[in-house]
Amino acid sequence: MSGFPMGLPADPMMLYSVINTKLRDEYPDLGKLCEDMHINAEDITERLRMAGFEYDEELNQFR
Repeated sequence: MSGFPMGLPADPMMLYSVINTKLRDEYPDLGKLCEDMHINAEDITERLRMAGFEYDEELNQFR
């Protein structure tokens, strides 16, 4: 997996928290968040999947 840009934590629990907060407060979906932050959605999804989280499009959050 590629590295994340500065500001995104490597720790999966912290990443989970940061991404879900951004999805809740700033972005209508994961695609817009990734586009704006110049990150790969597959990288985020895979990293969080490995920690036990899946993206729920309907809720716009990882669970």
